[in-house]
Amino acid sequence: MKITIITLFPEYFSSTLRTSVIGRALKQEHAQLELVDIRDFTDDDRRTADDRPYGGGPGMVLKPEPIARAIDSLRLYRDRHSAGESSPVQSGPSPVRTVLTSAKGELFTQQRAQDYSQLNRLVVVCGHYQGVDERVARHLVDEEVRIGDYVLTGGEPAAAVIIDAVVRLLPGVLGNESSTADESHSQPGLLGHPQYTRPAEFRGWRVPAELLTGDHAAIEAWRQNQRRRHD
Repeated sequence: MKITIITLFPEYFSSTLRTSVIGRALKQEHAQLELVDIRDFTDDDRRTADDRPYGGGPGMVLKPEPIARAIDSLRLYRDRHSAGESSPVQSGPSPVRTVLTSAKGELFTQQRAQDYSQLNRLVVVCGHYQGVDERVARHLVDEEVRIGDYVLTGGEPAAAVIIDAVVRLLPGVLGNESSTADESHSQPGLLGHPQYTRPAEFRGWRVPAELLTGDHAAIEAWRQNQRRRHD
């Protein structure tokens, strides 16, 4: 899987996605990471990527031209065309998906992470400032996604969250393919069961007796009973 991040701040990801499980996954080439600097596609000496909003108001808005050029440079249309698709942006299943991080986007869920992990290529465009020119959202990306009901200073943290959630689902990344089977949100609405390890007693707090029996059926029944629905 190839992952491309289009951003004003590529340096943000220099360590964020280079450590722990995701760092190893990239090093072992379970996924490829490409960083694209929006400012490389501006057309003035100051590398201006934003401008004042039409109609007035505070803050700045990311201009459409640099983002469009950045997306065009990836030649996604050729990737889609080779897969038998006729449109550069399509809402249905596709081996390529272009996503814009946005506070008004659809909520990013475990199911979306699963869907993205099936792609050949994922492109994440990071919003910033007061937002991105609406023509980008309407015509240049497949969907807008948010990671929660709050506003960030930029889309880079959201992109890192999305990529972390997706890459860990790729084959071979976690080593044990069953690692994600019963964790939180692996089934819509259900959270994972509590986990315990040695010692069996710590500061008077004991591990549930069911987990100490060695009875696999009893342990599984306890675990399923402990999983609770998240609404």
